[in-house]
Amino acid sequence: MRSIIKDGQVTQDSWQVLRADAQGQYPQVAADVDVIVPLGLWLADKAAWQNRLGKTAVWLAPDDDPALLAADLSSLPLVAVDFPAFTDGRGYSLGRLLRERYSYAGELRALGDVWVDLLHYLWQVGFNAFEIKDGKDTDTALAGYDTFTERYQSTQREPVPLFRRRVTSQ
Repeated sequence: MRSIIKDGQVTQDSWQVLRADAQGQYPQVAADVDVIVPLGLWLADKAAWQNRLGKTAVWLAPDDDPALLAADLSSLPLVAVDFPAFTDGRGYSLGRLLRERYSYAGELRALGDVWVDLLHYLWQVGFNAFEIKDGKDTDTALAGYDTFTERYQSTQREPVPLFRRRVTSQ
């Protein structure tokens, strides 16, 4: 099992992320394993994924449309968003859409090229779990929550921008 950050704590994770190999084939997964499948596999055979012994969750690529998952969100224990590159910020928008437009209340996990530098910003748009990139220390990444004490802009967690907070606090 690998360690992830969830709700501000380092914890052991039992989920297996299902990814295609170089030939585009997906590995076989035991029926009792908790698995996170790509949106395309989920949409191709929802019933089979829902009737497994293990839990099933879905991960979104940066160019996936979260509206395709909207009807299923209430039954999913976890939705993950893939960050294939540190510089690819499209996942931030997906996270915020899932929380604000689609009212997703379950675990929202960032996976892929996730570093401590991103943690604070990902948390602000609604992510509450983080699979830190291989080779990076998960315990050290916890510091990413406290990178900044204030934010100027509104976020999913702080919907009132700083200038409004300052006016109302005086």
